[in-house]
Amino acid sequence: MNGSGMNRYILIRRLRWPAILLLIGVLALLDEAGVIENFWGLFWPLLLITVGVMLLAERAALAMDENLAQIPYPGGSYPGTGAAGASDPGTAIVPAGSQPPDDGGNGGPR
Repeated sequence: MNGSGMNRYILIRRLRWPAILLLIGVLALLDEAGVIENFWGLFWPLLLITVGVMLLAERAALAMDENLAQIPYPGGSYPGTGAAGASDPGTAIVPAGSQPPDDGGNGGPR
């Protein structure tokens, strides 16, 4: 795709605020024309729907990009996928390479 998916993502992301401003303008115009009665009562649900649709469109644009796997992860590479993550990274509780304490075979402190 040669980055067209990322371009689509950036375009959709840049259209988020103009879409919200357009929603406010259309609702304000309809309120002034007397077509709708409660501007704020209609604005909040439509705002949430607009933001949700924009977020879904952003995800769809990212999912269509075949070269997304080639974008480097900001913190290095994903664990277990690259040279930096080739070794066992461990967990947040037990770091890699740590050994359990030797209790001398007596089953722990008493």
